[in-house]
Amino acid sequence: MPWIELHSQTTADYADSLSDQLTLLGALAVTFQDAGDQPIYEPTPGAQNLWPETIVIGLFDNSLQPESLLAYLEDQQAAGLIQSFHFKNLPDQDWERICLDYFKPMSFGERLWVCPSWQTPPGPNSATVILDPGLAFGTGTHPTTALCLEWLDQHIQTGACVIDYGCGSGILGLAALKLGAKEVIAIDNDPQALEASQKNAARNPEIAANFRTFLSDHFNLPILADILIANILAQPLITLAPRFAALTHPGSDILLSGILAEQADSVMAAYRPWFDFKTPVTHRKEWIRLEGRRK
Repeated sequence: MPWIELHSQTTADYADSLSDQLTLLGALAVTFQDAGDQPIYEPTPGAQNLWPETIVIGLFDNSLQPESLLAYLEDQQAAGLIQSFHFKNLPDQDWERICLDYFKPMSFGERLWVCPSWQTPPGPNSATVILDPGLAFGTGTHPTTALCLEWLDQHIQTGACVIDYGCGSGILGLAALKLGAKEVIAIDNDPQALEASQKNAARNPEIAANFRTFLSDHFNLPILADILIANILAQPLITLAPRFAALTHPGSDILLSGILAEQADSVMAAYRPWFDFKTPVTHRKEWIRLEGRRK
């Protein structure tokens, strides 16, 4: 089956932000190309190592309806943030090559690795999640996912019950199990995300039995999490604050991401009736991670 590439021309200053947004909109991989004959020489310290005019290429599964991106892209073009864009179909063999080229084992912290199934996992002393890119967001390449994985590597409690709310590919819950959690409840409102999570759990058979998935509307188990993780977006997080309080107990850790730096205060304000937050806030590019504890 074919795959779809979106080519968008922009500037070096906006390329990273556009890359992040395309990932949140479902891109499986994002790469950069020179929009002209503009060689990059050895950069000076602190310089941005991108071409002044850059083509940002997002790869999407063929189930994408291109119209779903048009409004966003047209807004960016009207604001002068991108100069042009177009879609291109790719045959299957190109996707296989792209997978081999761009999805490599990635490390997060001291122990945790995420490795696609066609690569050789690292040594036996590591905690390795076998995970292939798919329809659901979350392969470790986005800053918000990386922020959460790094926190898990340092803070997971052996034997903990973890809720991964908005689980996407299941990467965070699977990482928690690999690092010592006893049980993970993975929740999402998208059946396709749960299907991707279940397939990724099957690739890690030694922990699959402790990984359970639920649609958000159907989850009503009397479970209180020791750790609750939600890597979604700021407005859903604000709405979910009372629900997350009901799913945790005094002393539970809460980890929130998918939040832009300027949204931190409004998200923390929604949670402060129930949670105290650690400061300073951890940043990665324009994204942040909030770490809280249930009162």
